[in-house]
Order: sequence, then C-alpha cells, then structure tokens
Amino acid sequence: MALAVALATFRPQDHIDAVDRDLPDLVRAVTAAGATARAEHWDDPDVDWSAYDLVLIRSTWDYIEHVAEFTAWAERVGAMTRLANPAGVVRWNTDKRYLGELAAAGVPTVPTAYATRSDGELDLPAGEFVIKPTVGGGSHLAGRYRPDEHAAARAHVARLHAEGLTALVQPYMHRIDTTGERALIFFGGHFRHAIRKGAVLTPGTAYDADKISHPDVRAWQPTDAELALAERALAAAPGAPELLYARVDLVDGDDGAPRVMELELIEPNLFLDVHPESLPVVAELIVKTAG
Repeated sequence: MALAVALATFRPQDHIDAVDRDLPDLVRAVTAAGATARAEHWDDPDVDWSAYDLVLIRSTWDYIEHVAEFTAWAERVGAMTRLANPAGVVRWNTDKRYLGELAAAGVPTVPTAYATRSDGELDLPAGEFVIKPTVGGGSHLAGRYRPDEHAAARAHVARLHAEGLTALVQPYMHRIDTTGERALIFFGGHFRHAIRKGAVLTPGTAYDADKISHPDVRAWQPTDAELALAERALAAAPGAPELLYARVDLVDGDDGAPRVMELELIEPNLFLDVHPESLPVVAELIVKTAG
C-alpha cells in the first residue's frame, strides 16, 4: 500500500491575499515520488489525519488568527501520526519571542524588545524602528517609524495590546533597503536553496495596510557567513534534529554582518517556483520521512 501524505493548508479567505504557488506542484511531485498526496485544510473537522503516514504543514497561513486552535490541532495530529514539523516546534515558533532565546544562546539576531499591555510606558529606539506583533506573518500589522513618529508608534502599540497581542520593537535595519533580505531554506537538515527579496516596509506605509510579503524575489547564493549563521540558528532551535524543513531569514546589520530576522519552522514559503530543481529532491525527502 502506498504511503499517504497530507499537505496542510488554509481555506481561501477574502481578507488573506495569498496563494501557495508551490502546493499543486508539491502534491504532484510527492505523488510521482511514490506516495499518495493530498492537500487538506488544517481546520477541516472531517479530515481523518490518522489515515496519513505524514502530515506536512505547508500553507496554514491563517493560523495567526487562531493560534490556540492551531497549536491544539498540531498536538492532536502529532499524537495520531507523524507531523512535520513536530508540535513542540510549532508551539515554540508561533511567537517571535523565540528571537530572545536565540540571542541568549549567542546567535546574532536583530536586536529585539517586547512590550505587553502590563509593561507600562514603552521605550522607543532613538533612530528609525519597526513595530509588529510577536504573533504574525506576512508583515501583518507591522509598521516602520521615523524618530519623529513616536505618537503614531505608541498608537500602534496600543492597538496591538487592545487585541491581546504583545508588541515587538526592533531598530530598522537600513541595509535591507540596499542588500535586501535573504531566506535560506533547509530540508532534511541540509541547505537546499536560497532567495533574496526586497524590503517590505517602505516608508509611509500604514501598519494596517496590505503589504507585499515577498517583493522582487530572485535566486540567491548565500555567503559562507550567511550559511554559517543559518546553521547556528537552527542548531539553537528546540527539536532541531527532527526538523524536516526550515527557513532562516537574514538581514545585514550596520556593520555588514548578517543577523537573524526570523526563523520560520511552521509554514514558510519554500520558493520552489524560484528553484524548480529542488522540487524532486524535496518530494523524495518527504516520502522518505513518511516511510
């Protein structure tokens, strides 16, 4: 009997302007590699997840609106069958406060402060800075502020707190405007490919405006320093040996050295459309993991 693989995705929604371009190709490639593959909505109560040998979390991009339900789903599925990535990793990676843990482990990251509703007055950076929720994706509710925009920034923080969210504050990494952001994708514990994209937070864009998550995407060959930092970040993540896939997003600091901006271990875009040569390799690894 052929192995069965579910690729967990989200139901199309009017307010989420996102399409998983990799999903149809990935379903076909996993099927060609010898397994029965099917895309399933993660929140579909009629799906029998235990019928699958592997449930691969792919584009569950609405989880940020249903974090408790999503992590509970991951726990349930992980108890029934093999879940990639594992539920413990999912729980850890849903909240960007993990950046503080990476920094404490000695991993160079973008300097990050956090502010809950009970923390009182927030100290804002002297220069340009970014505010976003610790639970979010696709630059949702993320804003970029100049030093003379503290009042607007505090209103942004108040909005996040009113929605029960923790605010994340970072200095704006200005080199991203020229050198961009790099995303290094790993599969089966090994580097697979990388892309470079442009800056998302352009000046004057409101924090609650729709944004293009991946502008000006192109293939990228990482430097030795970028690859070493990505591997260091992954080694510091809990459950590192069990990660089937991972994406490490890097930007340059003021000194030109790379810093970790995010560590994507749940539902990252893998940019297989930019690197089609990776598709059969990834499919083979998925089938191998299912077996």
